[in-house]
Amino acid sequence: MTRIPTYALYGEDEQTAAQDWLHWETIPARSRLHGFTIAPHRHGHLFQVLSLTAGQAVITLDGVTHRMEPPSVAILPALTVHGYDFSPDVDGIVLTMMQRDALDSGAVIAGPSVIHGDTAIPVRQALSDLLAEMNEPAAGRDIAMRARIALLMVALSRAVVIAPASDSGRDPARSKAEAFQALVEKWFRESRSVASYAQEIGISQTHLGRICREVLGTSPLGVIERRIALEARRMLLFSNLSVKEIGAELGYDDPAYFTRALTRLLGRSPMAFRRAAALSAEARPPRGRPA
Repeated sequence: MTRIPTYALYGEDEQTAAQDWLHWETIPARSRLHGFTIAPHRHGHLFQVLSLTAGQAVITLDGVTHRMEPPSVAILPALTVHGYDFSPDVDGIVLTMMQRDALDSGAVIAGPSVIHGDTAIPVRQALSDLLAEMNEPAAGRDIAMRARIALLMVALSRAVVIAPASDSGRDPARSKAEAFQALVEKWFRESRSVASYAQEIGISQTHLGRICREVLGTSPLGVIERRIALEARRMLLFSNLSVKEIGAELGYDDPAYFTRALTRLLGRSPMAFRRAAALSAEARPPRGRPA
């Protein structure tokens, strides 16, 4: 069986992907690098919205093929296997956020979907409002952006009710992987064993290992450590907590052990990571408006 790659963003691993909790880019920015064809892949923790404004696309979502013409929007929850064939004149926007941030809005998106025509207009407007907020930093920006995300998710959920996606069936391995990820989200601060996760899901530790490698591209411990590393990166970037305090928040009683573990996960010491991020933020030019 061919293993479907799991990426942060397409072609990027966890270490090279952007650290921002919200990311957008034009469709040509990445698709042009790959000859306008994006091979089937999935994202372990990312929720994406693709808005097509010019050209055409053929998109596969969990094995179901859809043809897209503007205006149309594709919804891709985490773990959706998706690939694209774009026409060379394609244009539009791809918005990427953490699956947890999408679900925090309270909107219900049961699975991948494609929205066409007039049904997509409210979604495109909500997406435009969110991008405008991203590109014009002002007081209360993060609060405003989270509000805009909630409005976008509401628009998406309403559009899906109007135009439901084709039922492609549920992959049992993916369902177990999603259950495991939900438990990791709940327990990653508690230093629980892999065996305890497997027991909660109702499968053996060996079975859980096979599912994680097949669906998520890493071991169960790798999934847990990746989530810990993500939270640690966020706390290093967006808080003034010391490394010791961050370790305590993440369930590590021994600061020295936490520093060593995080250095391995980040590829550099926590303080070096924080300094590099600060220097990068100072040197980063303002973002332009989306095309």
